[in-house]
Amino acid sequence: MDPNVKELCIFDLSVAMVPPEGVAADLSHLERKCKVSGYMMEVGKKPVDFLEECLTGCDLVLVPAGMPRKPGMSRDDLFKVNADIAKGIVEACAKYCPEAVLGMIVNPVNSVVPAMAELYKKKGLDPMKIVGITTLDVVRANKFVGESLGKNPNFVNIPVIGGHAGETILPLFSQDKVGKTLEAEKIPDMDKKVQDAGTVVVNAKNGKGSATLSMAYAGARLGKSVLAGLSGRKRTECAYVASTVTDLPYFAQKVVFGEGGVVKVLPLGELNEHETKRLEELKPILQKEIDSGIEYAKANELAA
Repeated sequence: MDPNVKELCIFDLSVAMVPPEGVAADLSHLERKCKVSGYMMEVGKKPVDFLEECLTGCDLVLVPAGMPRKPGMSRDDLFKVNADIAKGIVEACAKYCPEAVLGMIVNPVNSVVPAMAELYKKKGLDPMKIVGITTLDVVRANKFVGESLGKNPNFVNIPVIGGHAGETILPLFSQDKVGKTLEAEKIPDMDKKVQDAGTVVVNAKNGKGSATLSMAYAGARLGKSVLAGLSGRKRTECAYVASTVTDLPYFAQKVVFGEGGVVKVLPLGELNEHETKRLEELKPILQKEIDSGIEYAKANELAA
């Protein structure tokens, strides 16, 4: 629906419930001046051998790939499965659209993004093109605060920093004009509600999926900001990228999207006592997950 989208290419595997060609045919009927194409690949083939036509000329590639997390599944277990899936797509992007922004929606984001960014770096490409989409944490924080205070969440904008899993998710309620009116005793519970929101959805779906509809909404929001930036209209969103804002090499914080993708990583701003304490608590957890990604990159290469 974004007017900046001139061509949309949809890719999926042959095991998909709905063939990508069918999704493309459906979307092609919308009243937009946009060409829509679908591409399907057989399971077991390599994306780099198949996606030249699909990816050539792309400015933004959204990657909602990998297996969903199931009840009882650790994020380490998930990383082992999904890192190779992500690598296949990223490898193809490195070859056919190396200047594109890659919006990663592959869990665990905390490990997958460092892995893919480090692989890009090894290839001589810009690691800032690899962007972890953490927008759903912001969306949830805005909604939950709005509900709690009887305010329209469209006018709430809570920055969420750190990572994109459990305790590494840190909403900065104090930095929003509505969020900062939360009573101090309610903040820890609201903080935890944002952290655990993904698990709530996984459990509610009883092992049959994770957050998909809300994730699609959040991914579209981030994508819209990236495209606006590429078109010369800068936008600010929270995203998980290579960063020097803290002592961690990857971090979610506010970034500015402009021509070329991420043009600036913004400082964290002032934190209150609760947020400062939480930041120090999340750092070792996030560092461990980042290390898993970096170790993966050391042991792997992108194809020539």
